[in-house]
Amino acid sequence: MKKGLFIVLEGPDRSGKSTQAALLKTWLEERGREVVVTREPGGTRLSEQIRKILLDPKSVIEPMTELFLYETSRIKHTLEKIIPALKAGKVIISDRYTLSTTAYQGYGRGLDLKTVETLNKIATMNLKPDLTIVFDIPDRIFAQREHLRNGRDRIERAPDAFRRRVNRAYKLLARKPGMTRVDAGRPIEAIQAEIRARVQPVLGRGAKK
Repeated sequence: MKKGLFIVLEGPDRSGKSTQAALLKTWLEERGREVVVTREPGGTRLSEQIRKILLDPKSVIEPMTELFLYETSRIKHTLEKIIPALKAGKVIISDRYTLSTTAYQGYGRGLDLKTVETLNKIATMNLKPDLTIVFDIPDRIFAQREHLRNGRDRIERAPDAFRRRVNRAYKLLARKPGMTRVDAGRPIEAIQAEIRARVQPVLGRGAKK
């Protein structure tokens, strides 16, 4: 059976993940790889519907309810999008995965980290990325970008204290084993060059289970 490659881009809002995912996709395709770019929450019809609920500014969602909605979206995403792509030998690039839940619902909302970890494992059937790249934004640049946010969705409208907790969480999580940190405060081209350098050694590996 062909083995795919599972790459996850993580980081706070406005860290540049979507831009870098598109650039990475083009680079990999130029090297003959079939690439699928997806996101969380989302990636499937049901998961996208859940995403709308989660991000709707009119939604009133308690932290634990929010956690279960994210995990419900993730189960469908993993079963319907990620696993089939890997079995087909494709490279799948996901904008967010389980680390986001740890950062936002664990550290940000203050939910029990062990509970978050357990639900993450259940929702993914313990499927782990081959490479998780964490976008670390310097505090000064993070503050600048926060002033630019227009509060379109429910998460963007969260209190500043919540968003600072999330950013600090990513800085902490980026130092954990298995994480690859990149300085997201640099020019787009420099960030992409480092991402490609980190991806190159794992090309050809299969997803971990």
